[in-house]
Amino acid sequence: MLQISQAIIVEGKYDKIKLSSLVKAVIIPTHGFRIFKDAELLELIRYYAVTTGILILTDSDRAGFRIRNYLKGAVPEGDVRNLYIPDVFGKEKRKEKPSAEGKLGVEGMEAEILYEAFRKAGVLTEEVPSGEPITKTDLYLAGLNGTPGCTERRHALQKELGLPSGLTAGGLLEVLNAMMTREAFLKMTDRKGG
Repeated sequence: MLQISQAIIVEGKYDKIKLSSLVKAVIIPTHGFRIFKDAELLELIRYYAVTTGILILTDSDRAGFRIRNYLKGAVPEGDVRNLYIPDVFGKEKRKEKPSAEGKLGVEGMEAEILYEAFRKAGVLTEEVPSGEPITKTDLYLAGLNGTPGCTERRHALQKELGLPSGLTAGGLLEVLNAMMTREAFLKMTDRKGG
C-alpha cells in the first residue's frame, strides 16, 4: 500500500473504496455534480489544496472532465495536480450495463493502471524532472497543437502514453511536464530542440 501525502479527489464512493485498497491517503469524493452546490465540501478541498496539496482523479468521461475543470477554477490556491486514467472500454462489475460512453471509471481500473497514473503525475517519483519545461511552442512544433491534423496526432500520442483521449492540449502539457524532461519529449517527437 502506498502512502500519499496529498488529498485525493474522486467522483464517488466506489472510487474511494477502490483507492482505499491501494493507497493510504485522505480520499474525498465529490459525489458527482453535487460538488457544484456543496460549499462546505469545496472549502474542505480548498483547505487541503493549500495545506497538503490535492490530486484530482476523476473518470476519463465527459462528467469527469467537467468536474475536473470546475475544480481547476474553484480552487485558485495551493498545489493542484491532475491524475489521468486511460480510456479503457468495458463495464464495472457492480453495474448492469456500461456507462453512456462505455468507459471504465476509476473504480473499474486495475491497480497497476492506477499506480501508473500516480507515477505519471510525478507523485511516486523521488526526483522531479529538471531543466526547461515542455512549452506550448514545443507542442506546436511537434504538430500536437495549432496545426492541421494536430488533434489526431495528439490523440495517438495520448493513447501511446496511456492517457485519456479527452485531454486538452493544456492538460497534455501538464502531464508531459510531470512525466518527462523537455529533452525526452523532443527525442520522443523526433525533432531537435532549439
